[in-house]
Amino acid sequence: MQPGELDLTRHSVWLESETDFAGWRDAARRLALNEVRPEDISWHVAAGSDRPLSDLPNVPQGAQLVVPRDFIGHAETAFCHSDPGRFAFLYRLLWRLRTEPKLLAIASDPDIRRLETMEKAVRRDSHKMHAFVRFRKIGDGDEEHYVAWFEPDHYIVERNADFFVRRFTGMHWTILTPYASADWDGERLAIGPGAVKGDAPAQDDTEALWRTYFENIFNPARLKVKAMQKEMPKKYWRNLPEASLIPDLIAGADKAAIAMIARMPTAPAPHHAKIQARHWPKRQPAGLPEDDDAKTIAELREAAKGCRRCPLWRDATQTVFGEGPDGAKVIFVGEQPGDQEDLAGAPFVGPAGRVFDAILDDAGVDRQKVYVTNAVKHFKFEPRGKRRIHSKPNAGEVQACRWWLDREFGLIKPNLAVALGATAALSLLGKAIPVTKIRGQVIEREDGMRVFITIHPSFILRIRDRADKEAEQERFLDDMKQVKRLMAA
Repeated sequence: MQPGELDLTRHSVWLESETDFAGWRDAARRLALNEVRPEDISWHVAAGSDRPLSDLPNVPQGAQLVVPRDFIGHAETAFCHSDPGRFAFLYRLLWRLRTEPKLLAIASDPDIRRLETMEKAVRRDSHKMHAFVRFRKIGDGDEEHYVAWFEPDHYIVERNADFFVRRFTGMHWTILTPYASADWDGERLAIGPGAVKGDAPAQDDTEALWRTYFENIFNPARLKVKAMQKEMPKKYWRNLPEASLIPDLIAGADKAAIAMIARMPTAPAPHHAKIQARHWPKRQPAGLPEDDDAKTIAELREAAKGCRRCPLWRDATQTVFGEGPDGAKVIFVGEQPGDQEDLAGAPFVGPAGRVFDAILDDAGVDRQKVYVTNAVKHFKFEPRGKRRIHSKPNAGEVQACRWWLDREFGLIKPNLAVALGATAALSLLGKAIPVTKIRGQVIEREDGMRVFITIHPSFILRIRDRADKEAEQERFLDDMKQVKRLMAA
């Protein structure tokens, strides 16, 4: 309906813009408190001096509108959707909430499903804006300015402008879209009218450099075309400088992947091979089953030297079996040996092992009295030049090596197991569990074995912030003190 046309409904509400949530909220409150039903309201948008006055009643004296607190957040997000019926829809939800306060929790309700769909679409559009806005430089020196053109599906410019202010605070930039623009001059953010693509500048000198960078970081071995197009729909390609490369990169992906694999190192450094050669004569011929008659850990360790239960033995230097007394009360189970453990043939002797030893000592746990092993006995890695980079074992490799872990437990018969990380927990419990959520808890298996859950000490090494690292060390120390108490129980 155009301004000035006759409206046959009881109340007409005129909002200043498609994103005038404050105006909608005020009008909705007034109307709801005066018992105006959703079907008796018409909602419109008109900017500037042509906008008629809304037909809104006053708020009755002493009246209060009570709705769930989180409704405002849901409504504010859905308000950015491009559905022209969203104003009436959100008022209908508000009307229902007055008598159905638990409505937002009813996932099967058609209105709630529609609300969730609208919110999801707005959030996804915001994510695309964050990912696919590309600035182009105009001017130099004091006149330097960056301009981007973007075509969102919904009214999200105002909602996302602060994101770009935080990310590009030191730049003078403008984002143009068909319905609104956002301009930041380094001090003040201004929202203005929409634009057309011709208002944005053409290609700048930096785009050739960006295309070169994109072409060189493109990994053909990990290409999944459907997944890529789902995350980066073709509608955005025309505004991305790197998009012109994508068809050719896809077409040549198979050939490029073969060439990339051919360039990769296929064997460890020579000194690794020398150590490996010392252990290969002890390995059993292919197909020979492992000795299941071991009566001691020493016999079991000797049998494990010829393990071929999974393919990891082919590239690893040697089997890294557990260490500790046969009668240990507790078994610590890690993930797998690392580079230094693979070369030394002993568990927990690398950087993570040194962190582990130090914290055990602080907790009063004597490592000489505990048994330490791994869920997987061979080092799984990816070659990177002269380095071997740890690669997480998969579920099949964990299951294959469970054969050895079960026999370690059968011979030692501990009263407590400590799972150091998710892979160890998977091996001990037979299922994946969220370690960070149940850390510090004891889970009892069907056979009565108590399993204490905590992190792997290598997690501490990956924390860069010093304060965070020290806090995590304290948490791990508390875990080890709890283990000490459980050992005595």
